[in-house]
Amino acid sequence: MDSVQNGQGGAGDPGRRAHPPLPSTPGELVTVVAHFHRAEIARMAGWRSRIDLTTNWAITVVAGMLSVSLSTPNAHHGVLLFAMVLVLLLLSIEARRYRFFDVYRTRVRRLERNYYAQVFAPRPDAEDEWAGQIGEDLREPRFQISRRTAMSRRLRRNYFPMFLVLLAAWVLKISSSWLLQDAAPVDPARPVPGFIQNLALGPIPGWAVLAAVAAFYLWLTHETFRSGRKSGELLHGDVHV
Repeated sequence: MDSVQNGQGGAGDPGRRAHPPLPSTPGELVTVVAHFHRAEIARMAGWRSRIDLTTNWAITVVAGMLSVSLSTPNAHHGVLLFAMVLVLLLLSIEARRYRFFDVYRTRVRRLERNYYAQVFAPRPDAEDEWAGQIGEDLREPRFQISRRTAMSRRLRRNYFPMFLVLLAAWVLKISSSWLLQDAAPVDPARPVPGFIQNLALGPIPGWAVLAAVAAFYLWLTHETFRSGRKSGELLHGDVHV
């Protein structure tokens, strides 16, 4: 009976499954904590690599589209608008990956902050329920941040500058006659209507394209710099991804 309760199982009781024994000494507990920390670090690093990969794709898209659009007047300005859509798609993918990364980083940092930090520099203000919080998170993993917050963080870190580069290239493209081979001549007496006319994309009028780009960048600016309550690792310093 004792062996079954301790997780060793019993040969004479096939109806009960054997479970791995729980640590019964401080030394065994320290070993479990060390292996758990190493495993969570590996999972966190795996998702961190996926985030870097998506960012690299976005940079490649921006560089490629800039090269295609600005190297010849034959390229339509819509190429840069298409690049904006592609980068937005990559941002959405990266935000999803960032949410998974944040789950494992939160576990690692909670363990480091409340266990390893106490080993090297004990403080009386350690969290009381940190071990229980890790245990509950292991039983029922949940995202620690919303998708919107993840997108906002990735915009601040990497993507907003990329969108600004695309916007600058688009403005240069549409404002330089030598980069628009098929542009209609602009009447000097009415430059604004002629300029807007050259922004048309097929059946979409130029004013609609201009309004859509303006609305898109207003939304990006708001999402990038919106003020929000700090959460997760942002509560514990500025070193974060």
